[in-house]
Amino acid sequence: MTTRYPAISADIITLFAARDTHAVEVAVLQPADPFLDMAGEDLRRRIFLTESETGQTLCLRPEFTIPVCLDHIASQAGTPRRYSYLGEVFRQRREGGNEFFQAGIEDLGDRDTAEADARSVADAHALLSLALPGQSLAVTLGDQAIFEAVLAALGLPRGWRMRLARAFGSAPMLKAALADLANPPRNSQLSGPVAAFVLDGDLERLSQHIAGGMEEAGLSESAGRAPSDIARRLIEKAELRSVRLSNEAFAALKGFLAIDVPLDGAAQVLETFAAGAGLSLGAALEKFSARAKAMEAHGLPSEKIRYDAAFGRPLDYYTGVVFEIAAANGERALAGGGRYDRLLTLLGAKTAIPGVGFSVWLDRIEALRGVAS
Repeated sequence: MTTRYPAISADIITLFAARDTHAVEVAVLQPADPFLDMAGEDLRRRIFLTESETGQTLCLRPEFTIPVCLDHIASQAGTPRRYSYLGEVFRQRREGGNEFFQAGIEDLGDRDTAEADARSVADAHALLSLALPGQSLAVTLGDQAIFEAVLAALGLPRGWRMRLARAFGSAPMLKAALADLANPPRNSQLSGPVAAFVLDGDLERLSQHIAGGMEEAGLSESAGRAPSDIARRLIEKAELRSVRLSNEAFAALKGFLAIDVPLDGAAQVLETFAAGAGLSLGAALEKFSARAKAMEAHGLPSEKIRYDAAFGRPLDYYTGVVFEIAAANGERALAGGGRYDRLLTLLGAKTAIPGVGFSVWLDRIEALRGVAS
C-alpha cells in the first residue's frame, strides 16, 4: 500500500472542512456481502476478495459510500450529517494501478433532497475547480427516478421495470434489454413438469421439484443458488418473454432515451415529451425541476451541464440523480456520484435515511495536473 498522498490532499481537506463535513476513516478490510449484493456487476467483478479465520468473506474496500454508511449506522449518529473522506480504494482496473486514492462527501439525512443533490454536484465541481484551476469542466446528469417513472407510466410489468432499472448505467445491458423487449426470445426448452409449473407460475411446487432434482444429483443447496431462487428466476424469465410493448409505447421509450439537452431547458423538454406520449411523470418530474433550480442557485454553469436521459452509473444502489464531471475535452470521469435513498435501509438502518454523495479520482486529477504543469 502506498503512503504517498496526492499533492492536492491538504487543499481538499481544507475545502471539506469549509463545507461543514465530518472527516472519517473507514477500515481497509470490509465485509464483502454488502458490495456483492448492492454495488452492481461492474464493481463486483473487480473486487479483491479474501476470507477471515472464521470463514467470513472480506474484501479490500473498493469504494467509500457503503463503508461510510455502515459506520454511520453503527455509530447511531444523528442526521442530517455530512461525512468526508480521503484514502485509498482497491479495484482491478484495465488502466492505472489497482490501488488509488479517492476523496468525497456523503450527505446523509437531509430531507430537502433537491438542495442536497445540488450541493453535492456543487461541492464536486468546487473540488475539481480547486484541483484543476482554469480547466473547463463538463457535467453530465441522469436521473434513475425519471427513468423508472417513464417505465411505470408505460405500464411495464414489475419484472421488466426491474430488469431495465438494473441495466440503467450500462449501455450494453440496456441495449440487450431493449432488444429483448422489442422481440421477446422464444421460451427455452424445459422438461415436462418444469414447463408445467413455470406456465402455472407455481413457485412452491417448482421449488420442490428443483430441490428434489438437486438432492438426486447430490448437489448441496448451500453450494449455490437456493431452489426457490432458481424457481423464481425461471418464472420471471417466462413472464418477461410474454410481454411485448406496443409500437407506440416502444417508440416513446426510445424517444425518451434519446433526450440529451442542456439542463436549463431539460424540465420543459421532459414535460413536452410526457404530454406528447400521454404519460404522467408526477413527483419525479417535480423533483427534477426543483433540483435544476437549486443547482442554478448554487451558481453552477448551466451551459456546461447536460441532462442525458440514458445516462446512468454502474452501481445498483442509485435511486435518483446520478452525475459525472469530466474535463471538457476528456473522456474519463474525474468525479461521479448520485442519490441512494434505499441504501441505508438495506444496510440495516431502522429508519429510512436519504443519502447523496460523490467521489473524485485523484490519480486522474494528478495526471491532468502533471500535463498542465
